[in-house]
Amino acid sequence: MFTGIVQGVARVVAIQAREGLHTLRLQLPEGFDRELAIGASVACDGVCLTVTERPAPNVALFDVMAQTLSLTTLGALREGSGLNVERAAKEGAEVGGHPLSGHVDVSATIAEVRQPDNNHVVRFALPAPWMRYVFAKGYVGVNGCSLTVADARRERDGSGWFEVWLIPETLRMTTFGAKGVGDAVHIEIDRATQVVVDTVRDALDEKLGALAPLLEAWAAERGLDLTALPQGQGPRRTRP
Repeated sequence: MFTGIVQGVARVVAIQAREGLHTLRLQLPEGFDRELAIGASVACDGVCLTVTERPAPNVALFDVMAQTLSLTTLGALREGSGLNVERAAKEGAEVGGHPLSGHVDVSATIAEVRQPDNNHVVRFALPAPWMRYVFAKGYVGVNGCSLTVADARRERDGSGWFEVWLIPETLRMTTFGAKGVGDAVHIEIDRATQVVVDTVRDALDEKLGALAPLLEAWAAERGLDLTALPQGQGPRRTRP
């Protein structure tokens, strides 16, 4: 398990690319490798990877298998690329963020970056159906960093966007300051939120059954958007 508190940025110094398997050689932040054993887990941009070799101080090797390469952005890494890294949490450790498993759910795309005075705001575009699990004031894991959602909007097709505001310390300790519009990032949904949302949806489906299409048609005739209901906003009119 990880806490979502990024401990620094690692740099890719070499990549051994074989069919279905990439081996990453990472230069770790100073002091990060203290008592880091072969077999230990490290979150790299939110992806849980296993240390396979320790060839030198502050250097570690990680194997990335075919499935991970296909589901994440790790296959697009180049020498010099930066990765947010965090050691696995120890029992009794302070959880300053929220629990993360290191299992990426989906990739989002940076849609907008704004920099008002002394602030850094990033908007992420998220595909369906994952926006159903993202709420304003809730938590989400982005490239292994636990972030609080400042604002969010879900569209009728289930896609949408959410925004986070990053403090200078977060920019200093992560790669977010170097990210721009169009860049892809890893998303891990808060599991507690996912369980609640899925349980409620399953209960409603079971109770309503065949009535669900009729309810949706009734709402559409009146210009009501039922997708706003899970956000606690009440039905929203979609036309005058």
